[in-house]
Amino acid sequence: MATARSLGLLLFLLQGSVKGERFIRSEEKPEYAETTERPRNVCLLEGNHEYDSFDLNGIAKCFTKCGSSEDVSCDVENLQRYWLNYESYLLENSKETVDMPFVKALIQNVSTDISEDLLFSLTPSQIPKQMMQGEDQPTDRVRLPKSLFGAFLPGNRSAVRLAITVMDIGAGNVFKGPKLLQDNGSSVLNNRMVGLSVGQTHATGLSEPVEITFSHQRQSPNMIITCVFWNVVKGDWDSQGCSTELGDERTVCRCDHLTFFALLLRPILDLATAQTLTRISQAGCGVSMIFLAFTIVFYVALRLSLQRFKSEDAPKIHMALSSSLFLLNLTFLISVGSSSQGPPSSCWVRAAIFHYFLLCVFTWMGLEAFHLYLLAIRVFNTYFGHYFLKLSLLGWGLPALVVIAVGSSNSYGVYTLRDQENRTSLELCWFQKEPVLYATVHGYFLVSFLFGAVVLALVAWKIFTLSSVTAGKEQGQTWRSVFTVLGLSSLVGMTWGLAVLTPLGLSTIYIFALFNSLQGVFIFCWFIILYFPRQSTTAPSSGTARLGQAHSVSQD
Repeated sequence: MATARSLGLLLFLLQGSVKGERFIRSEEKPEYAETTERPRNVCLLEGNHEYDSFDLNGIAKCFTKCGSSEDVSCDVENLQRYWLNYESYLLENSKETVDMPFVKALIQNVSTDISEDLLFSLTPSQIPKQMMQGEDQPTDRVRLPKSLFGAFLPGNRSAVRLAITVMDIGAGNVFKGPKLLQDNGSSVLNNRMVGLSVGQTHATGLSEPVEITFSHQRQSPNMIITCVFWNVVKGDWDSQGCSTELGDERTVCRCDHLTFFALLLRPILDLATAQTLTRISQAGCGVSMIFLAFTIVFYVALRLSLQRFKSEDAPKIHMALSSSLFLLNLTFLISVGSSSQGPPSSCWVRAAIFHYFLLCVFTWMGLEAFHLYLLAIRVFNTYFGHYFLKLSLLGWGLPALVVIAVGSSNSYGVYTLRDQENRTSLELCWFQKEPVLYATVHGYFLVSFLFGAVVLALVAWKIFTLSSVTAGKEQGQTWRSVFTVLGLSSLVGMTWGLAVLTPLGLSTIYIFALFNSLQGVFIFCWFIILYFPRQSTTAPSSGTARLGQAHSVSQD
């Protein structure tokens, strides 16, 4: 009994000493206890990381975490490098498939002596699968040319390893690139990219391109789809070496190299492009206003010094167009430089004023065409009493009536442009109702532009007909005819017609912004050539010169 008690006491003391030692150690090293309990941030990729299921699942969460919150620190470059090296890991190991929520992969040996191209399905949420001849082609697929596995690959190997990877890169900032992150309206379509690798070869400059077909929903007409690949050197998406074949619900990419591919979706006017176009328009409008002011001052000087300028109607019409264009440029610069925020009445007034001067420009360009028609086409019976007064009532009054009608329907206000994900990309004081915009701006312009284009075509035909008759008598007649038509085209607003070509691509948008904003410069040059006093008083002999002088068709 004594022995049992002694043994129990000894065990009690030993347990107490162990607990005491643990307590002392925990008191002496509190930092160690906290360190062991602190969770590790896998998005920083600190330490060694393998490609086992545990690390893959943990690091894949960074596709969503990175960029979604400022509290999450990420090493984006290392994360991208980790996933880019994943295909090399698959090629070096004996795995045949990978089936995880964020990545699907097929790895197989392919003979270098195949006789036909290989076709693989890329159906979302499924492992890539080789398709045999005669099978229905899936909407998402990749076609690899047979030449890729033969003459292109070095060595005398009878087979090579092929890896096809489909990866969901999430909505974070991994594999987005600096350019994509700068513009909120751009994205990787469906957050999906496809990787292609053959052996450990850096395959570039393929004689036959690989062909990847992506299916997608019908996109908005103001969005651009581009086939791109991940450029490891730049750390960004690039399109060099890839062509894009667009379809309503599918896009075919053909590229001359192997890497990771995706579809880049961006608005026609992304943030960077919109800023560039705004600067071009602001600079062009500023220059145009200066030259329009010179034109008005020059006209006033001629009117004070030459008696005929008080009676001629053509210079007055030019001045009315120049004045309306000057005021339009001024209101444009004010609208661009001010915010749409503020009282609704203030935004309503700005939109109405800008709309008014825009319609005035369209109207006076149409009246320039009408005056040109009387001079060059009708010629006879062109007398109208109080001709310029009637033109002024139409040129300044008709736009006022349209603006009053639009304002009474409460159509002015904040106009919001949204991207395909319904995110606001731009707000300005303009129209709230698009049908009214189409009717009173697009339709109004179309009538004025088509009338001017028809008149200009008839006048050009007449000018060049006269030019061919007098070609033997006067040298340089053809060039004078060309410059005359160009000068007249600035008066009837042919530069505005470039807006019709803007859906063709970004380059036409730049051309439209540049030439249209410089219309005032073209009018100034035409006015100087037409009316600048010359030392020679010889009467012009050619039909082109007579047309250029544009004499009055009436007397007030």
